[in-house]
Amino acid sequence: MLSQELVDSLFPSELPAPGHWARRYPPRELPSGAEVTRFAPSPTGWLHIGGVFTASVDQDIAHHSGGVYLVRIEDTDQSRFDPEAASQFEAAFDYFGIGPDEGGETGGYGPYAQSERGQIYLTYVRELMRQGKAYPCFETKEQGEARVARQRATGALPGYYGEWAIWRDAAEEEVRERLAAGAPYVVRFRSPGAGGRRVSFTDEIRGEITQDDNRNDVVILKSSDQPLRLPTYHFAHAVDDHLMRVTLVIRGEEWLSSVPLHHQLFDALGFPRIPYAHVAPLMKQDGGSRRKLSKRRDPEASVGYYIEQGIPVEAVQYYLRGLANGRLAEMPLPEALATPLRLSEFGVAGPLLDLVKLDDICADFVSTLPGAEILDRVLPWADGYDPDLASVLRAERDLALRALAVEREGADNPRKDLRRWAEFRPVYGFFFPEIFEPVTDPADPRFGGLDPDMVRVIGSGFADGYKPLDPGPAWFEQVRELSARLGFAPSNKEYRKNPDAYPGSIADVSQVIRVLLTGSRRSPDLGQVCAAIGEPEVLRRARALS
Repeated sequence: MLSQELVDSLFPSELPAPGHWARRYPPRELPSGAEVTRFAPSPTGWLHIGGVFTASVDQDIAHHSGGVYLVRIEDTDQSRFDPEAASQFEAAFDYFGIGPDEGGETGGYGPYAQSERGQIYLTYVRELMRQGKAYPCFETKEQGEARVARQRATGALPGYYGEWAIWRDAAEEEVRERLAAGAPYVVRFRSPGAGGRRVSFTDEIRGEITQDDNRNDVVILKSSDQPLRLPTYHFAHAVDDHLMRVTLVIRGEEWLSSVPLHHQLFDALGFPRIPYAHVAPLMKQDGGSRRKLSKRRDPEASVGYYIEQGIPVEAVQYYLRGLANGRLAEMPLPEALATPLRLSEFGVAGPLLDLVKLDDICADFVSTLPGAEILDRVLPWADGYDPDLASVLRAERDLALRALAVEREGADNPRKDLRRWAEFRPVYGFFFPEIFEPVTDPADPRFGGLDPDMVRVIGSGFADGYKPLDPGPAWFEQVRELSARLGFAPSNKEYRKNPDAYPGSIADVSQVIRVLLTGSRRSPDLGQVCAAIGEPEVLRRARALS
């Protein structure tokens, strides 16, 4: 054990004692049973959708218990720091409604970025070193690589422990010599674990778990030659969770194997252990097997995908809550969003994120929204991702509302062809003259191979006899009359009976008109479309053929 004089010489003289921080961050005054949860992302780019999943659980548990939900940025790994991450996090929190009660500049237990809490960590590193629970290690990168190679060659477990931990019990004179020579060092935790020991703990989702105890003397303070001296995640999270008075840690399954180490750190620091709940990762079906959703391979893994596509946040929240607690997937959306989550109902296997299922939920949700609300949601999205569309929608708001009313307002089965705001242009763009490109080629394949001269005749004939009638049987009668006048069969059935007697059926005439008016072989009711775009635009499109 090193002398206190030597230990203290490694730290700033003005460094506060642990009691200072205990007073600075006192226990919270909260109702009995209230939970303080935290979401702690690393600033390495857009959040993973699994992070939104976890943050939503944190928020739900805290709020339904009358507690506090905070966000702490874990940026001790400066090599992976993305300077744009803060704005991306803010966009994600805002979009998904998972902004914290505390975080950033809000709250009395900050700073909420670990890179701004360096003095706090140094206090507790010094305290562990004073007690002989941590020590300086001068192992170089090359020595570490050689150690790992020897461990592999001899079949030893990898790590820095036992006989491999050459600086664990180094003489103080040797330590002083290295310090005097200016050798860089890290600080390692002196693990109380031993080989072969098993430890048990209770996970709030998985129940009792037994694992090998931690034997490694892990690094808790990074190299002294770095300009910003920061701890590792393992150490920082223990200090922060205690001082921020977190009562429940909900985090990803990948941290499950670290629990024995984390419990050792809490014990060594004199902090009470905090319950953990480890959430299974979101999965993706990949052929005949499942794998973890990956930001490198799967666009839908990144929160940016949902924002850029304009996927309705309520639908995503509903879907994620159903993955967390299956009973919520059986409830109507408003009820499911308001019902508390239960950790006891989480599965231990990773739930499958299925975009087809999510799209179905989105379609159902959007179909319940009034046209004005859809437009008010599309506009902010379009401002960021389709400015030309945004300009058109603002200039043609009444037309947009008429378009959105087609087969939706008053319909028993409202249209469900709009699932995300990025689909507004392809689904509804044909309503707007500024966006729609008239079909000018009578040989266009969308006409189904009908003779181009006949296509021209149908277009001009429809325009010449067009009457802006109310949508319904009377409106369609003009299509029927045109079809009969041009010698088309009154039905597909009649055409199939004697195809040589007709140039086609009434369905072919309808298809030509549909393509001319909408640019597509599939569209909403043509009468309603014509009523929405108005007679002048109907005639312009019908007469556009060259």
